[in-house]
Amino acid sequence: MAWDAMLEPRFLVAVGACAISGGLYREANGTDRSFLESVGPSLFVPGCPPHPLTRPDGLRRLIGR
Repeated sequence: MAWDAMLEPRFLVAVGACAISGGLYREANGTDRSFLESVGPSLFVPGCPPHPLTRPDGLRRLIGR
């Protein structure tokens, strides 16, 4: 519902190893990744945890600055 309520343009950013791959809980019954598979992240910020400068650098590259 939150995704549908956002105005365009909208971006999905997966931050960290758990958000990207599911991490330790990827096979857990309570983990539903269908939203990520249907929408597809616009940006992947790797790391566990990501370096503090990786996120702003990725966002700047995503918007073309």
